Amino acid sequence: MSASGGTKAIVAALGANLAIAVAKFVAFLFSGSSSMLAESVHSLADSGNQGLLLLGGKKAKREATPQHPFGYGRERYIYAFLVSIVLFSVGGMFAIYEGYEKIKHPHEIEAWYWPVGVLVFAIIAESFSFRTAIKESNPLRGQKSWKEFVRHAKAPELPVVLLEDLGALVGLVLALVGVSIALATGDGVWDGIGTLCIGILLILIALVLAVETKSLLLGESAGLEEVKKIEAAIVDGDTVTGIIHMRTLHLGPEELLVAAKIAVQHDDTATEVATAINAAESRIREAVPIARVIYLEPDIYNEAEAAKGPDPEATPGGPAHPAAEH
Repeated sequence: MSASGGTKAIVAALGANLAIAVAKFVAFLFSGSSSMLAESVHSLADSGNQGLLLLGGKKAKREATPQHPFGYGRERYIYAFLVSIVLFSVGGMFAIYEGYEKIKHPHEIEAWYWPVGVLVFAIIAESFSFRTAIKESNPLRGQKSWKEFVRHAKAPELPVVLLEDLGALVGLVLALVGVSIALATGDGVWDGIGTLCIGILLILIALVLAVETKSLLLGESAGLEEVKKIEAAIVDGDTVTGIIHMRTLHLGPEELLVAAKIAVQHDDTATEVATAINAAESRIREAVPIARVIYLEPDIYNEAEAAKGPDPEATPGGPAHPAAEH
């Protein structure tokens, strides 16, 4: 659902941004408005970003190889991170530079009806794109707030498109305000101030995207609801009596790795344990279909050992062995 919904939102945003970019650039040529130039570059950068998201989605579908045995699901995270870089450099930094130059060397806006008309058209088009992104996000968002959805979504496309569209709408309003004040006062400095505000806005959005996608790239666990479902599915109360410890990791938005050490009875035979593990794996996949890679290690439950938790020496990023420090 998230993949198809994300693709639909990306395509809608791509079509809107390409049309808007052309309209804004034409308005810049006729009016000389720096806000229009910054906004046309912004829309062009957004179009490139949507292209990156589509490319990442396509590359993520490649089959696993011996060199990449867990597949290429994280390609979607990499391309989402690239989007934040493009938005920061091409969109934000260019707008700040253009705004600074316009404030330093202001000039009157010519043919005012061009930038005003294009901005109104762009607001309508971006509103349509934003509405599509909201509509596609709602089934996945559930009862979460929008802030929680953006922060905790495992599929990066919809949060990226949502933030881009929101930034575009706010940027268009800033551009319209800047152009309107410049026209009312005859002072082109206001056009530059509006452009500067657009640049700051884009950089802030880019930083938020970078932080969120960085977390996904590092590797996030399953959500609390999925963890509870997996724990309930593992224990059968007969052969598998409990979970000693468990870890989960997203290999991609729709691919989850589950690794757990499970407690079994001391007098169970190897056949009984193997049968119980196979049954537990089936229950996990039924409860959480995205759990594609599952490793269950049987062990005899020992209360004293279980109280110690996972071995920190065997944990990636855990304390180094004293011998390794020399």
